[in-house]
Amino acid sequence: MKDKNISKLLILLLLFINCSEKEIIAQDKDIDLQLRDEVIIENPVFKVWYSEVKEQPIKLIYTSTNRVKNVDRGSMNFRTESDIHTSNNADYYRNVWDKGHLAPAATYSDSMVNLKQTFSFLNCALQNQYLNRGEWRLLEEQERVWDDVQNLTITVELIWEDGFQILPTGGHIPTHMSKHIYFEKGDTCKTFIFPNEKPNLGWEEYEVKCN
Repeated sequence: MKDKNISKLLILLLLFINCSEKEIIAQDKDIDLQLRDEVIIENPVFKVWYSEVKEQPIKLIYTSTNRVKNVDRGSMNFRTESDIHTSNNADYYRNVWDKGHLAPAATYSDSMVNLKQTFSFLNCALQNQYLNRGEWRLLEEQERVWDDVQNLTITVELIWEDGFQILPTGGHIPTHMSKHIYFEKGDTCKTFIFPNEKPNLGWEEYEVKCN
């Protein structure tokens, strides 16, 4: 009789432990789903303010200096981060959106370590392919001309105006992208604002008053 009672107690105890473990797992999943509006991350290449909710960087700062190119990107692709909820390859599958670098890969091709830092989804925006491969790219090339003379501090910001699109995969597509370039020697600046669409002007014509 005593043995039967002991067996029943053991069964109840095991059931209690199992239920408790399930509750803990459920709580952990709830924590995972609590996406952050803004996370700030800094590494040797850039500093970024990232929105897990939008799955996009909000703002990113990098420095453009006269670095000598030593490495090539080859077939390198963007990587996700283990502790931050970012966009991923699904957001860019068979659509018009490119994986647009904010801190350019070409600017940080002086070492493989620096180049790999640029291939994080923290440094990646849902950018119209014609903008990314067109006037945005040409402005990046101009930055590398300017930085032959002086260092540049560059701030890129993503803008979401009313009516912006959210992909079924969760990525929030910015309506505009701005670039603020500070020239170290001359203590001057330039600001450009691009609609996130196929450009119909040259990059110079997207310049606005520098505040």
